[in-house]
Amino acid sequence: MLNNLLMAILPAIMGELNTARRLEALNEISDYVLVAFASKELTEKVKEEKVRFAGVYGSNSSLEVRPHIIVASYTAKERMEERLEKSIQNICSLQNSFTVTLNNYSGFPPHTIYLRVQETEPFIKLANALRILDGFMEMNDCPSIQLFNKPYMTVAGQLPGSIYEEAIKEYSGMSFHESFRVDRLSLMKCNAYTSYRLVNTFILPQGVSAPE
Repeated sequence: MLNNLLMAILPAIMGELNTARRLEALNEISDYVLVAFASKELTEKVKEEKVRFAGVYGSNSSLEVRPHIIVASYTAKERMEERLEKSIQNICSLQNSFTVTLNNYSGFPPHTIYLRVQETEPFIKLANALRILDGFMEMNDCPSIQLFNKPYMTVAGQLPGSIYEEAIKEYSGMSFHESFRVDRLSLMKCNAYTSYRLVNTFILPQGVSAPE
């Protein structure tokens, strides 16, 4: 009789467990980063410099990372993902594609050597537009979106202080001048179970190209 009772209530128990698992999945926390990847040609040039840096200084945690510029980053629950992606797409649809010029090197003491972005206005415009999402983040008990008003492209990161001090002396006197077109932004995602992976791409409408 006891076995019959257990068999009768087992489907209900399993249903409750499955519901709990689905709710847990919807509330799973992930980290997201919105980036502009370098063009194919620029990627090869930056990679060459990353390899040279590793050869000279024996340290470069950014060696295998595809060259990019961070626009924004945030932490959100799984159930928020679709709404946030739609909002980001709407924001991107109002921002024309634009040209980025990288002009020489600088650093963030005591750990990062980077390429300076010469024209920051398009990134600032995007950052200001993305601020509208902070209300949605707050409603869902998530921190505000982190915006990057000073865009840059990392050449070498997470350096020991001694290597940074040595490298910045060289790189502050080196020149680098290249441009590329940003016509899309990529949304990358990671959580406790996966490393960063591409989850969406947002196309920027074609604007007027900068004069050559």
